[in-house]
Amino acid sequence: MEKSFIKLYENSIKQNWEFPAFTDYKGQTFYYKDVARRIEKIHIIFERTGIEKGDKIALIGRNSSNWAVSFLAIATYGAIVVPILPDFKPDNVHHIVNHSDSVVLFTGDQIWENLDESQMRGVKCIISLTDFSILHENTPFSVADIRSGVDTLFKEKYPQGFGPDDVKYFHDTDPDEVCIINYTSGTTGFSKGVMLPYRSMWSNMLFASQVMPLNAGDKQVSILPLAHSYGAAFEFLYQATKGCHVHFLTRNPSPKIIIEAFNEIKPRVVLAVPLIIEKIYKKNILEALRKPSMKLLLKVPIIDKHVKQAINNKLSAIFGGNFIEVIIGGAALNPEVEAFLRDIGFRYTVGYGMTECGPIISYDSWKTTLFASAGKAVVNMEIKIDSPDPQNVVGEILVRGENVMLGYYKNEEATRNAIDNEGWLHTGDLGMIDANGYLFIKGRSKNMLLGPSGQNIYPEEIEAQINNMPFVKESLVVEKDDKLIALVVPDFDSTDQSGITTQEFEKYMEENRQSLNKNLPSYCQITKIKIYPEEFEKTPKQSIKRFLYQ
Repeated sequence: MEKSFIKLYENSIKQNWEFPAFTDYKGQTFYYKDVARRIEKIHIIFERTGIEKGDKIALIGRNSSNWAVSFLAIATYGAIVVPILPDFKPDNVHHIVNHSDSVVLFTGDQIWENLDESQMRGVKCIISLTDFSILHENTPFSVADIRSGVDTLFKEKYPQGFGPDDVKYFHDTDPDEVCIINYTSGTTGFSKGVMLPYRSMWSNMLFASQVMPLNAGDKQVSILPLAHSYGAAFEFLYQATKGCHVHFLTRNPSPKIIIEAFNEIKPRVVLAVPLIIEKIYKKNILEALRKPSMKLLLKVPIIDKHVKQAINNKLSAIFGGNFIEVIIGGAALNPEVEAFLRDIGFRYTVGYGMTECGPIISYDSWKTTLFASAGKAVVNMEIKIDSPDPQNVVGEILVRGENVMLGYYKNEEATRNAIDNEGWLHTGDLGMIDANGYLFIKGRSKNMLLGPSGQNIYPEEIEAQINNMPFVKESLVVEKDDKLIALVVPDFDSTDQSGITTQEFEKYMEENRQSLNKNLPSYCQITKIKIYPEEFEKTPKQSIKRFLYQ
């Protein structure tokens, strides 16, 4: 691969001119030639508005073809993309636009309704992601006039028509220049602007090309937020370098809609966060496995093999049946769920990454990955454990390589705290690494709790057991007055179907607590289970924002 992130898109658009590129699910399809024309028209608007290479341009909206076109238009112009999660509150959006020094904002119309342009004085214009109309301008000339005349300007620029040979983009000759500033809320506090250089983005694409053999025309479903590096890199950016056809859900991805889309589109690669996998497992598999007749069948060796194959086929069909593998990332996968997937031979693997690496750090194919592992260091990356005995003693995971960010925008102190003098990024995650380089993640150091005698307590491990209990949707273990309390959100669908009252549920939970404690060391004992009435607030990776519940 030529060492240029932007050149990947210039080449792909030229080579895949007549292939479908982006489709809004149940909506319009754009071919690569359509994408090229739209990018060129946006470039004309940027030029006429005085936007320069290196300017920051913010982008907020639900996953859509126009979001993807806008991202590519910003990047191929040589401007810096500032993706913002559509779930952020208006005040957060205003803050990020201002903190990033963005001069243009692309926004979805529903989000725009709640924003206040007077709070973003540095922005020259605000552009609608619905039809690229100008929603607001702060210039001595009319950007709206430029926008309304862009078709004429386009024809003047290309009087002989616009073809593949006319696609010529800015080239990222300095690999350490900033490509993206990605603001992430994380699970432990306030957002910081992660500065991802071109080398990080190119290196992530190199990794993907080595492990995901996709071809022009292959289909992809985009369900993870595009403003987050995981979904952007491996459901959109990589696919666009290969001439794939990306389908954007354009709405909140409930399990029902996801399954419907997978069945219809049959993607070649499936990306998922553990929460989606665990929900499908509980709803579609676990209830059947608990039936007495199924338990009996699974005890007969020959039948057991056929039953597992049938379950594997059913689960594969849920994801469209056409995938190379399901890549799970963003958080830890429940050990019981993973053991089951492995037992039936399901094509899954668990990777590890973070926004600060754009995002990939470790991965291994479903064929060779080890149980409970997050794979090995990927191309251009190193991993080490800050521990006297990395194979046996848990320590902080440190990473170094091409994927690592430049630092946090306008936050030198946070950058110094994150990246040491030798270039090692301190991830804040805890793990061990075996003799063959397989990484095993034990939790976040910021989540780790201390037992009464200084023992390390990893709440995620306890939560994994609670989440497998009947009628439990999700849980969170917190520390209060030196005691561990589990906050539990009931699975109201299951309790309603079973006719279980609140009092009966509380009784079940108390029995579960006592049963759970029998398998936990004394310093990990849960003293109380409290019923929490609504789902916990989450980050884009579907990790619970723990700091809100401490």
